[in-house]
Amino acid sequence: MAIEVVSASMMTSDLTSHIARCVGGDRWVVSWLPGRTLTGQQAVTAMTIASAGTGQAPSDAQWAILDGLALELGLTAREALGMVAIETHDLHRPGPRPRSLE
Repeated sequence: MAIEVVSASMMTSDLTSHIARCVGGDRWVVSWLPGRTLTGQQAVTAMTIASAGTGQAPSDAQWAILDGLALELGLTAREALGMVAIETHDLHRPGPRPRSLE
């Protein structure tokens, strides 16, 4: 599993479509955690969890490791992997265009 820092402002992984994007300073947003701002280290943790959420079900030992990682984000491993699986927010796409009042 490789988490790649594409630039100083984006992280990706070869195992997941989720990404992390820097929004200034050491503040990051991660596609499977919309509405939350994380530190750079927390963003790496979130991307590690997202990468682990693909493929086979984790073993007992892997669940223990994932629980430790998820705790850094205030979650359990099961909560985190559930969010990874259901969140489809795409940070690559621009947001909705503002409506005009005309």
